[in-house]
Amino acid sequence: MAKLINGKEVSSKVKEEVRIETEKLLEKGIKPGLAVVIVGNDPASRVYVNSKKRACEEVGFNSFEYALPEETSQEELLQLVEKLNNDEKVDGILCQLPLPKHINENAVINSIIPDKDVDAFHPYNVGKIMIGDFAFLPCTPAGVMELIDSTGIDISGKSCVVVGRSNIVGKPMSMLLLHRSGTVTICHSKTQNLKEICAGADILVAAVGKANFITPDMVKDGAVIIDVGMNRLENGKLCGDVDFEDCKDKASFITPVPGGVGPMTIAMLMRNTLTAGKAHHGIE
Repeated sequence: MAKLINGKEVSSKVKEEVRIETEKLLEKGIKPGLAVVIVGNDPASRVYVNSKKRACEEVGFNSFEYALPEETSQEELLQLVEKLNNDEKVDGILCQLPLPKHINENAVINSIIPDKDVDAFHPYNVGKIMIGDFAFLPCTPAGVMELIDSTGIDISGKSCVVVGRSNIVGKPMSMLLLHRSGTVTICHSKTQNLKEICAGADILVAAVGKANFITPDMVKDGAVIIDVGMNRLENGKLCGDVDFEDCKDKASFITPVPGGVGPMTIAMLMRNTLTAGKAHHGIE
């Protein structure tokens, strides 16, 4: 029976570290600020934005929300980003994805100056992650690394398989594991022998967006399983990309859904915003 990796506990520790550091900044008259932009009325996006606002309150940040109507033009959104780029009170800018179809997401991501890009989606920051010289890490992959570290497992030399190749999770996840000397394989929809590759993984990260996609025959005995997926079944229940009930007996450690990776994403956003705030004010 696998040990559960409790994302709520690990994320609470990260947020507490951020809160303590923020108190020290407040003594110097510095209060980090996060601007969150949401366009339209996507219910999931609204939940995420509310969670980010609550997290800002918990750690002592200023939180600035810009809720724009669905019909907002790309030009109007880019003008807002430019205003926030130049706002001294704002240390981090996050534009909640997905955006309405008439807005080019890449154009918006590229318009956020790298120093305030706390999602680490800007090509400049992506390149810095590639060479291992980064200020920010994408929040979900960074959270996954914290969860793996919480197990006490040493990544160096381990066979690491990442299922999914998105720009937000899969690709940066593989880079972070590689920087820690893991031997990394990325799997995707065109991968042949997927089952066999996954079954050889010491550390298996599932980020494919398909409910219960990872089955026990794809899991090595004693593997560490990190489930990034968040899927809603027809009965309304949430589940991950891993068949949790059937895989938990083979793994040594496994993340639940919900309560695993999800809380970490917001905690790492808080850490990135703190990093941006310190850099903005020239504090090491």
